[in-house]
Formats: sequence, C-alpha cells, structure tokens
Amino acid sequence: MHDLKAIRDNGAAFDAGLARRGLEGRSAQILHLDSERRQAQTRLQEMQARRNEASKQIGLLKKQGEDASGVMADIARLKDDITLLEAQDKSLGEEVDTLLASLPNLPGADVPDGPDEDHNVEIRRWGTPAAFDFKPLEHDAIGETLGLMDFDGAAKLSGARFVVLKGALARLERALASFMLDVQTGEHGYTEMSPPTLVKDSALFGTGQLPKFGDDLFKTSTGHWLIPTAEVPLTNLVADQILDEAQLPIRMTALTPCYRSEAGAAGKDTRGMIRQHQFWKVEMVSIAHPDQSDAEHQRMTQCAETILQRLGLPYRTIVLCTGDMGFSAQKTFDIEVWLPGQGRYREISSCSNCGDFQARRMKARFRSDKGNRFVHTLNGSGLAVGRTLVAVLENYQQADGRVRVPDVLRPYMGGLEIIG
Repeated sequence: MHDLKAIRDNGAAFDAGLARRGLEGRSAQILHLDSERRQAQTRLQEMQARRNEASKQIGLLKKQGEDASGVMADIARLKDDITLLEAQDKSLGEEVDTLLASLPNLPGADVPDGPDEDHNVEIRRWGTPAAFDFKPLEHDAIGETLGLMDFDGAAKLSGARFVVLKGALARLERALASFMLDVQTGEHGYTEMSPPTLVKDSALFGTGQLPKFGDDLFKTSTGHWLIPTAEVPLTNLVADQILDEAQLPIRMTALTPCYRSEAGAAGKDTRGMIRQHQFWKVEMVSIAHPDQSDAEHQRMTQCAETILQRLGLPYRTIVLCTGDMGFSAQKTFDIEVWLPGQGRYREISSCSNCGDFQARRMKARFRSDKGNRFVHTLNGSGLAVGRTLVAVLENYQQADGRVRVPDVLRPYMGGLEIIG
C-alpha cells in the first residue's frame, strides 16, 4: 500500500501524485482517520495505565485488610471503556487500511503525464515491417484456412474467447514457450519456476488485483482464484519474509496458463486470439534492491525485447503515461509488435516497476545496514505466447497461405520449415 508516515509528512505530495493519475486528493481524509485513531490509541493507553495502577491499589488494600470494592468497581468501568476503545482502534485502523488499499501506486517522476493511451511516448523501434506483394491476412483467417485454428469447436466447449489449436500450430505454441524459457533461463539468468495457478485472496491482495479488480478474475467454488498472470504466485513467494541483502536481485520466470474475465473488454477483439479468457504466458519477476530497481526495469524490458529480435518480429517500445498505467505500477514499458494483418502495433509485453508498493502489501523486506527495508518488485511478460504466435503467423505468412517457421524455432519444430 502506501507509506502512512510519508503521507503525514507531506500530504500535498501524495495528493499531487494521485492528481497525476486523474484522481482527487485523499490525504485530508486519510490523515483525519489517522488522527482519530491515534487519539483513540492515546486514550486506550491512558485507560490501560489507570487499570494497571488500580490493580496494584487493590493488592495493597487487600494486604492492609481494607475494603477494595470501590476500586474494583472503577476497574470494571475501565474494562468497559477499554473494550470500546479497542473496538474503535480496530475499526479506524481497518478504515484507514481499506482506503489506502483502494488507491493506486503513485507514478514515478519521469513518467509522462496524460489521461489515456494517446499520451504514451514511444522511445524506440526495432526492425522494419515487411512489404508484402499481396494483402496480408489476419491471424485467425490464416489459422482457419490452414485448418489448424478452431474457434467454433472451442465455443461449443467453453463459449466465446477460447480457441483450439491443432497440429503444427499447437506445436508452434509449445515451441514458442520453450524458446522463451530457454532464453530467459539460459541467457538472462532467470530461475525457472512452476508455481500453483490457484491462489488465495491474500496473494491477489499482495500484488494489487484485490480488492479492486475482482471482476476481472475467475473464482472457484473452493474460494481459490485462477491466476491472471504468474506475477501473482511468483511475487508472493517473498511475502512476509525478511531477505538478506546479498540475495537481491531474485529473478524468476514461469510458463503458466493465465485466466482473465475481460470484464471491461466488451466488443474489443472479439475475433481471434488477441484477447482471450485463457492463454499461456512466460512471465518474468524480479525482487530487487531499491537502489537497483530502475536498472533492473531496463534490463527486464531488454530481456523481453530479445525474444522479438531473435524471432525477427518488428516492434516498438513505449513508456505508458500516468493515465494508462496499471494499478500497482510506478512506471511501465509496453512492447508492441507489428501485426501486418491489422496494419498496426499491438501490445505483446508489459514490463512494470512497482517500487515498494506491492512489497508493503506483502510485507516483503530485506536486511540492510539501514535496518529492514522494503524490496522493490518488478514484473514483465517474456512474452505472451498466444500473441507471439499471432505475430509469427501474420509476419511470416506466404502468398499461398502457408506460414514460414522462424529459423530459431525450427529446432523446436523438429526441423519443420513451412506450416501448411
């Protein structure tokens, strides 16, 4: 969440950060509740001190053979007052925590201001989109023409926003995931993990999906949630821990299925594989020293970009403006791959530095010569497998409807050079 002490010290700066997010200031409300709670705590401490003193007095009176009933009556009244104050302290504390938990991370000083995606800033491009001597098709048309992508069959099983991949496309999906993991573990130093994909409320609270974004998630009848990304289980592996400074950075990666309700995406990308309820993704997570998280953020983004470069897929990297960042992010780089069938760039990876925002929610710290400090957490796609498959199909399509397999994937495809 947010540092309550920092809000006490400079509420105006906190409100200014929220204003950059397009939100009204909340420091006055937070500090009012905080003041009421601190007053209740002060009164509670005074009452407890009086009770302790009265208890001692009872002992002395009894020892001297004197009547202690009056003092005992006072203690009974104090007990009732203490019970009320304890309830008030708890209630005010929960109110402050609930309010703080509902507010997004504050944007970094170097994040561009703006209300929406139109104000994101491109920082670099790689590759040149290919010039086709025919009208390039979108991925769903390619896959269905090949007979290897079945949306109707998936709809019978599960409804809209699902797909069944067959034959060479199913293998291509597996090849892409294996290639990504090999690069991230073998070259970039990430440790491969295989985490649970069902998690408890506390895990989703820790990374910021709950309580605000429950409608975007799927929940089981057992009370478990299906993960929207491996960021959730991987980041929470350090929850409630105090790490040694020498352990940082901790870099983890995992291939998992991801599940999203797409509650806010009605009418968007209803065809194809761009926006589905279930998809595979290779996720990268870093647990970093606060002094190194900016450099780790750049490194993570480059690790994601490397996959696209090896696949020969043109892309651009942008920094998101304040109005387009995710709830937990302090700063985010999005990587957008060129899709010739759509004639535009589409997001394929989002790499975010969350600062200490998630760490405060998870109580994840490390020992330093300055005492225990909160770690910084980072997460990024390395990459979204389905969207990468989409990009391969559209960029490597041939005039005859077949698809050329990128050179780096052929060893994973048993030497197959052409699909179709």
